[in-house]
Amino acid sequence: MIDFAEARRMMVDGQVRTADVIDYRLLGALLEVPRERFVPPAKQAIAYLDIDIAVSEASSTGPARCLLKCMVLARMIQAAGIRETDHVLDVGCATGYSSAVLARLADSVVAIEEDSGLAASAARTLGSLGVNNVMLKPAALTGGLRSEGPYDVILLNGSTEIVPEALIRQLKDGGRLVCIQGSGPSGKATLYQMTGGNVTGHAIFDAAAPLLPGFVKPREFVF
Repeated sequence: MIDFAEARRMMVDGQVRTADVIDYRLLGALLEVPRERFVPPAKQAIAYLDIDIAVSEASSTGPARCLLKCMVLARMIQAAGIRETDHVLDVGCATGYSSAVLARLADSVVAIEEDSGLAASAARTLGSLGVNNVMLKPAALTGGLRSEGPYDVILLNGSTEIVPEALIRQLKDGGRLVCIQGSGPSGKATLYQMTGGNVTGHAIFDAAAPLLPGFVKPREFVF
């Protein structure tokens, strides 16, 4: 029998703290949220390994969807500087793990997912854990959810080959969007900030993650 509480502690101490994640609220959330509940039963034994964990199969419409490595997710969330009063948009929440973590840091979370099976799984698990400050909505990931915005923070659970301009426009003044820009090993976790109607962005650390549906750069014709 796996001691998942001990596995969470080892994940936090061995993967997250060693990556310079020092936000005590975030560390506490990672210790509290049972990641094993958000992966398929057959993968619960690897829930806390330092890998992206597939929670759906690849299909003709896109790649397999994954939960990001705990270390990468933690560093992205820390970079966003989430406050207790913040309103957060979680883009591509998949089975809801990131939403459950964000819910412990922010006042409210809007989680969007376009895969109906993943969205249903997220709703069941979040409900069973009593997470009551997450609003889960089916929506195309690239469009965000303007009707519930604007947002203090937007998190993309995966990589993007394009600048997510439609999402950036849903930030409040002073709002932050964090994503992984670029695909493959050359990806960079990137923080965008809205200030007085102007957007600035800068890379914060090297990172790789699966591409999110719709965030692929259009292929150019070569003559």
